[in-house]
Order: sequence, then structure tokens, then C-alpha cells
Amino acid sequence: MRSLEQIREWPVRHAAAAVVTADGGAASEGDVRRVFPLASVTKPLVAYAVLVAVEEGAVELDQPAGPPGATVRHLLAHTSGLAFDTTDVQAAPGTRRIYSSAGFEVLAEFVTAQTGIAFDEYLRDAVFEPLGMTASVLAGPAGHAARSTAADLARFAAELLDPQLISAQTHAEATSVQFPGMNGVLPGYGSQRPNDWGLGFEIRDGKTPHWTGGTNSPQTYGHFGQSGTFLWVDPRTGLACLALSDENFGDWARAAWPPLSDAVIAEVAATRNTVTK
Repeated sequence: MRSLEQIREWPVRHAAAAVVTADGGAASEGDVRRVFPLASVTKPLVAYAVLVAVEEGAVELDQPAGPPGATVRHLLAHTSGLAFDTTDVQAAPGTRRIYSSAGFEVLAEFVTAQTGIAFDEYLRDAVFEPLGMTASVLAGPAGHAARSTAADLARFAAELLDPQLISAQTHAEATSVQFPGMNGVLPGYGSQRPNDWGLGFEIRDGKTPHWTGGTNSPQTYGHFGQSGTFLWVDPRTGLACLALSDENFGDWARAAWPPLSDAVIAEVAATRNTVTK
């Protein structure tokens, strides 16, 4: 895809990107087998393992977990009240959208307690191995310490476009707004009113500014990471896009990511129009 060639001009040492479509199409640019730290793109992977645990009956979404009054659902949706990087309680559950990396560490500990399986092993067995993500690993805290490749994340993107590890109902719930109307801060982009999230996935909705493209639909969901990584899925277009780099998120990413996303959407749409004529 010509649009993916934009990553060649990014001010980074290494980058890789991929596009996956609902009909099984795929394209990539860069070394898709190079391992990158994912930072917070770890969270959707962790969330997916938790959703598998829900499907297996090991945990329940509305089961108490975390601070008093909070549940698994609260932790996944960043409404548990926990602070960003500590287990300090900053609000009552369900009253504010406080982005909490610590909350995902609490989630992992909870799943381990319920299953008797170390969470890194559970994530490997529940998500990585079934999807053939052989280069992926959780090497530390569940909020930010996964490492992966563009090739592996493309397999995860294909799963999000056509879920096989969880039911369509669970997938729909995970990618729908949880606790509507919650305001909060989207890291790197400031206060959002509302700051919509699903279960482990940020939902674009009407947020502006945003790290996805201006032509991404409001239903777009995904995550970005401070290590210079992102993954989004747009169900309206049946399209997923991801990029990994070795340059931390900053002004360069704010400038580069939306044009890449818009170019990908436009190129896929043009190709589809050509095919149907």
C-alpha cells in the first residue's frame, strides 16, 4: 500500500506498519518481524485475555475486584477510581474516567488469583498461542510491558475484525461505551467530554484532537502507546491499522499518525470502488 510508505518519512530509527481488512486482506511496510515495546498497546491484549477468562467462567465482568465497590468491568473501563500508576483511590467507582495503568496490574493479579495461573502465562495461552503470536510476550507489568511485532499485532487485528476467541456478544460489549458520559483525560490529548472507553479499548467517538484520522468513524476503537505504537479497528469500514516505532510518542506522532490513518482509509476505499465498478 502506498499510504503505508509514509512511515519511511517518520523521524524514527525503525518503524513497521500493517493494514488488515475484514475480508482477509493485508498489507505491510517495514520489518514486520522486528520486536518493539508496546507500552500501553499492551492493555488491549491484556483486556482480551480477561475477556477470555470471562468466557471460560473464571471471572465475571461484574465481579468485585480492585478498590471497594469496583468490579472487573470498572477496571477494564478505567472507572475504578484508581490513580494512573498507583493503587491510590482518587474517586468512587463509576464516577470518573481516570486512566489507570495500575488498574490493569490489579486486573492481572485478580485473574491470577482466580485461575491459579501466572498472568503472563494466561495471556500467552489465551491469546498469543491461539492466534500464532509467537514473538509476543508480557515481560513485566500488565499495563505496559508487552513486546510484539507488526506481524503478530496484525494477527490480533484480524481477530478483532472477526472474533474467534470470544463470542460476538462479548466482543460487541468490549467495543461499546461502558459507563456513558464519563469525563476524563486522554493521555497526550487532554480533557475529553466525554472520554469514552469500552472494556480495555478506547473508543474514538467525537474526541478531538485524536490520534486516529479525521475520517475514522466514531465507532473506531483501539489504543496507542507512549513507546510510539498504535492499533485501531474501524468497524464501519472493516479495516484495522497498526504501527510500531522506536521513538516515544510526542509531537511527531500527533502530526504523523492521523494523516497515515486518513491515507489508509482513502486508499482502501478507492481500491474497493475500483473493484466494484
